Amino acid sequence: MVATRLKTFVRPFCVSARVDKTFTKWYQSLWEQKQNEPPYDHIVQVGDPVLRQQAKPIPEGELQSAEVRFLVKHLTKVMRTYKCVGLAAPQIGLSLRAFVMEFRDEVRDQYSKADYANRQMETLPLTVFLNPELKVLNYEKVLHAEGCESVRGYRADVPRYREVLITGYDGEGARRELKLHGWNARIAQHEMDHLNGTIYTDIMERKSFTCSCWQVVNAHQGRLKLSFASK
Repeated sequence: MVATRLKTFVRPFCVSARVDKTFTKWYQSLWEQKQNEPPYDHIVQVGDPVLRQQAKPIPEGELQSAEVRFLVKHLTKVMRTYKCVGLAAPQIGLSLRAFVMEFRDEVRDQYSKADYANRQMETLPLTVFLNPELKVLNYEKVLHAEGCESVRGYRADVPRYREVLITGYDGEGARRELKLHGWNARIAQHEMDHLNGTIYTDIMERKSFTCSCWQVVNAHQGRLKLSFASK
């Protein structure tokens, strides 16, 4: 079974169903072709149970498999389609411990020079982590506005650690570690939260929770539709 022939995963919700199976058989069952099943081309929204699960680790023996390479490729595609800076596997319907991050230089144009510097933003090339673990290096917390494509249309101020170390495996199944600070550390913490069933609304400053397009809603007298597709 090769990745080019595989279109979708079956959402791995029922762990008890795999008790009497070998991992190989269970893992292959994820690739049965079913219509409208994960991995989605859209990003799931808060309320979907997959966002509240503790994502399952990918066994080391499968880290270099065609299936996992397909997963990484699909995560990257959806992240770029939605023009976001990070995406975790649960956000496309898969309860697996994997995420991708990317902060392109052209994103700089969306911020003033002062904001870019204040938030400690810097370019981050495409970064893949499988079975990641996070260690806090600087326990000082920084408060900045943050959004999430799984809570589309809203944002809030969220406290995050200033510096972290991520260890795990890259998209080729090789061991890696990466020290991150500032905004890129924030992205990594956000994605790690998704793998642990946490959404930023759980830790946000509640009074800062805001509809990101409230001015447009007023300007159009409420006649505004929020799309959950990329276009």
